[in-house]
Amino acid sequence: MTSSKWFVVSSAAVILALALALAACGSGSDETASGSGGSVSGEIAGAGSTAQQAAQEAWIAEFENENSGVTISYDPVGSGGGREQFIAGGTAYAGSDAALSTEDGELEKAEARCKTGELIEVPNYISPIAIIYNLPGVEGLQLDPETLAKIFSQEITSWNDKAIAADNPGTELPETRITPVNRSDESGTTENFSEYLSEVVPSVWSYEVSGDWPVKGGEAASGTSGVVEAVAAGEGAIGYADASQAGELGVARIKVGSEYAEPTAEAAAKVLEESPLDKELSPGKYTIAYELDRKTESQGTYPIVLTSYLIACTRYDSADEASAVKAYLEYVVSPEGQELAAKQAGSAPLSSSLTSKVTPAIAAIEAG
Repeated sequence: MTSSKWFVVSSAAVILALALALAACGSGSDETASGSGGSVSGEIAGAGSTAQQAAQEAWIAEFENENSGVTISYDPVGSGGGREQFIAGGTAYAGSDAALSTEDGELEKAEARCKTGELIEVPNYISPIAIIYNLPGVEGLQLDPETLAKIFSQEITSWNDKAIAADNPGTELPETRITPVNRSDESGTTENFSEYLSEVVPSVWSYEVSGDWPVKGGEAASGTSGVVEAVAAGEGAIGYADASQAGELGVARIKVGSEYAEPTAEAAAKVLEESPLDKELSPGKYTIAYELDRKTESQGTYPIVLTSYLIACTRYDSADEASAVKAYLEYVVSPEGQELAAKQAGSAPLSSSLTSKVTPAIAAIEAG
């Protein structure tokens, strides 16, 4: 073969190699853009927070659309039920509106469930808890924390009570009897609301902070949707629920400092930014739990807020399960996933600084 012919053949080979390399690079780019490029497969189940329900439904639909080989289910049984199912090994991950507790060995049990791996617990959903009410003709209801606590402890029983009137000058309030509606199931939303009342007005709210509602009487309903439905069905009813599910019900403004604050995503996010880590509940390398500053009086904050967590393990027995859990949770905390939740559920996206703390924990997931 002459040197000129050799040059032509060599050039063709180089061009072909370059083309193949470029095609491979293009394929990798597509894979990155879709989160996992449909490369994950299998079935995984999660359970827990009803506050996260709308966001979980949106995340799952979008993730499965991009990853046809994966099937994900999420059972909104409440935060307590979700933690129990995860600890028992019934689900691959859980969503909880309260961090795993050291009481009754819950945190230790979760660590043991992860066997040879490590426990993961990271924030993924930030949302205000709205005080929802059904009182036709009364808009823009305002409530002082002490008044709010007395309503839910059933000390204030009528809507024209002088304490409510003092919070709402110029508003004509009916004599309608107040029906407080609480969660019947163990709930992270209940725990967050109860914690707020306990810390801000301890002289009125002396009950132990718990995911179980402490006051007898009133009306009880299961799940966030149950509370919303019960309030909507009864004139004079008042309840608490994730703000994303308030619908057409009235939403009260709560006094923070010298002003009355609305339950917005931005105001909820600001509380988390100002709050320190709870060192007792964050013992591991991949556990990040916050001690929310309920007593804040900063302008633009709304302290009746829940920070919901993802609970998982760094190691799973099945390679398919590990890759599916990792890919899905990475999507959930990604800017794209957080933006989707903001649109569909009204939550506050994780800040860039918080995202940088969360992602290494999920990146550590592997098959064991």
